[in-house]
Amino acid sequence: MSLKDRIGVDAGKTRLEDAIRWAIKNEVFFLDFNADAGPNHMDAWNADRTRDVRNMCETNGISIGLHTLSAVNVAEYSPYVSRAVEEYMRASVNLANQLGCAWTVIHAGYHFSGDVPERKKASLDRLVRISKYGADTGQRILLENLNLEPDRAEIHYLAHTVEETKAYFDAIPAEQLGWAFTANHSHLVPDGVDGFLDAFSIDRIGEVRLADNTGEYEVHLVPGEGTLDFKNLFTRLETAGYKGHYSMAYGSDEQRIASRNQLSQLV
Repeated sequence: MSLKDRIGVDAGKTRLEDAIRWAIKNEVFFLDFNADAGPNHMDAWNADRTRDVRNMCETNGISIGLHTLSAVNVAEYSPYVSRAVEEYMRASVNLANQLGCAWTVIHAGYHFSGDVPERKKASLDRLVRISKYGADTGQRILLENLNLEPDRAEIHYLAHTVEETKAYFDAIPAEQLGWAFTANHSHLVPDGVDGFLDAFSIDRIGEVRLADNTGEYEVHLVPGEGTLDFKNLFTRLETAGYKGHYSMAYGSDEQRIASRNQLSQLV
C-alpha cells in the first residue's frame, strides 16, 4: 500500500455511512469516527445498519476505528460517575467490535491540579482494565497522547508528555495497549515529535494523527499553516519502518484531499 493510500481521515461525528461513501469516492482507506452524539450515537445501531456498514467497508477495503471522546474523564473516581465512565468505555469497545473496527482510540483523562495522585491512579487502573477487556474481546486499544493546556488552566490532560505517557506503557503490555501518536499534541511540549519517537519508537503505534499548530496552544491547522516539521515526522516514521496508517484531523474535505497529495510526497 502506498503512503498516500495509508493517509486517512478523522470523520468525527459525520454520519458514518456518508463518510464511507466519501472515502470510496476519494479512494481513502482509513476512517476514524465518534459515536457520542449525532447520527453515530452508540444507541443508534441496529443489526441492519451494522451489517450495511460492515459490508460497505469489507467490499471496498476500508478500515474504520472508533475514537472515544476526550471530554469523558477516564481519571474519574467519584462514586456512580466512576462506574458510568467504566460502562462508557466498555460500551465503546463493544460497539467497535460490533462494527468490525480495527482500532479504538482512548484517552487517559484529566486532573484538576489539586488531586493529581488520585486521578493518576484512577486513570491507570481503568486503562489496565479496559486494555485487557479490549484484548480479551479482540479489539485493539490505542492510547492517544493528549494536548498541553495552559499553565493557568484549571484542568490538565494526563498523558500529554513523554513521562506521563510512559507510565501507561510501562504498566500495560504492548499486546493490550497500543499508541495513537498525535504529532500535533507532541509539538506543544518540549519533548516534541523527536522526543516521543526517541522514547517509544514505532513498535506500539497503531495510528499517527495529523494536524498542524504553532507550538503555542491546541488548534488543528492544515499542514503548512503552523510550525510542525512534517517532512521530519514522515521521514522518521517511514525510515523506521512504520507501515500503519495516518489520520488527518483538520480542514475541509477539499483541504484534506489536497493535503493528502502533498504529504505523500514528503518521503
